[in-house]
Amino acid sequence: MTDEEVTEQVREDAEEQAEDAEAETETEDHLGPTSTKLVAEVATQDANLATELEGHLAQLEADREEARERADELESKLKRKQADFQNYKKRAKKRQEQMKDRATEDLVENLLDVRDNLVRAVEDDHENVESLKEGVEMTLKELDRVFEGENVEAIDPDPGTETDPQRHEVMMQVESDQPEGTVADVYQPGYEMGEKVLRAAQVTVSDGE
Repeated sequence: MTDEEVTEQVREDAEEQAEDAEAETETEDHLGPTSTKLVAEVATQDANLATELEGHLAQLEADREEARERADELESKLKRKQADFQNYKKRAKKRQEQMKDRATEDLVENLLDVRDNLVRAVEDDHENVESLKEGVEMTLKELDRVFEGENVEAIDPDPGTETDPQRHEVMMQVESDQPEGTVADVYQPGYEMGEKVLRAAQVTVSDGE
């Protein structure tokens, strides 16, 4: 390569480098403001997002506090209801016991006259058996009156009545002209109070022969 060619090559390289530097400068000048704008926009969005998150967190905290207060209120009401229910149960139990005691007192009070009549029947001098019998019969009527007032009825089935395992206690089978398995005779009457059997009647049943 001649000196002239070398000189020309160096000149061309210098021009290319100058053009590259100028192009790079122009590129930097162009991208600089754009980058700054993008950074500013991102920063603004981040600030807005942070503000929204703070507001959301504050609302959640307020909702949680309200829910906690509501739960405390409901728990307090529940405890009061439980206490009221326990007091009601105690009062109801006490009233039941008082009613039971009162019913027992009334029954005993009604039976006092019956006992007095029995005492007189035993202690009085009777001229004959008929006089004693009349006194006992009067006492029995008084006792029946007390039972009637307490809704107590005798269980005294007629012969031929179908047996009821809830009201009749079968003692034995006997020969009878009644249908097989029905009541032949009453050995001892029973008693019921309302729908409750106090004592089943003891009966014999017919064997049908």
